[in-house]
Amino acid sequence: MNIRQELNKKNEGFTLIELLIVVAIIAILAVILFVALDPLSRLADSRDSKRAAQASEVLSALKVDQVDNGGYYNSAVNGATAGEVYLIGSCASGATATTVTDFCDTNPTQAVCLDLTTGGDDIITQGYIGDIPISPDGLGTWTAATTGYTIQKETTGILRIRSCESENTSEIVSSR
Repeated sequence: MNIRQELNKKNEGFTLIELLIVVAIIAILAVILFVALDPLSRLADSRDSKRAAQASEVLSALKVDQVDNGGYYNSAVNGATAGEVYLIGSCASGATATTVTDFCDTNPTQAVCLDLTTGGDDIITQGYIGDIPISPDGLGTWTAATTGYTIQKETTGILRIRSCESENTSEIVSSR
C-alpha cells in the first residue's frame, strides 16, 4: 500500500464533532416537535370530545324514549323538578359534595342523583342505550354512582345534559 492510499483510508467516516452536531440538531428538532404537538392538550381535547359525544348519546336516548312514549319522559326524568340540576348516577346522596362540585362547571343543585337505570321504563332496559356512560377522569374521579354528567329539565320540556368536567372548553352541554 502506498502513502496516498493510507491517507485516504484515514479520512473515511465522520469525526466525533460532526456526529455530536447531528445528534444536537436532531434533539432540537424533537423538542420543537414535542412542544408544537402539545400532547397534554391533545389528551385533554380527546377527553372533552368523548364527554361531548357521551352527553349527546344520553340525550338522544332520552329523547327517542320520549318520542316512543307519546311525548312523556321516563319516570326518572318525569319526577325531576324543572330547573334543578341533578347529577346522573346511582348515588342516594352526595351529589353536591366537594368531590363533585370541585370539578363541575355547572354544579348539581340536588344532593340526590337522578338514576336513569331504575324502574321498568329505564332507558337501558328498553334498549335506548347500552349503559349510562361514565365521564373520562380528568381532575375528578367518576363512577357509576357519580357519572360526571348532569341533567336539567326545563319547564318547556328541554333537557340539558352537561359534562361536569371540561378541560379545554368552558362547558360541554347538549340540549334539545
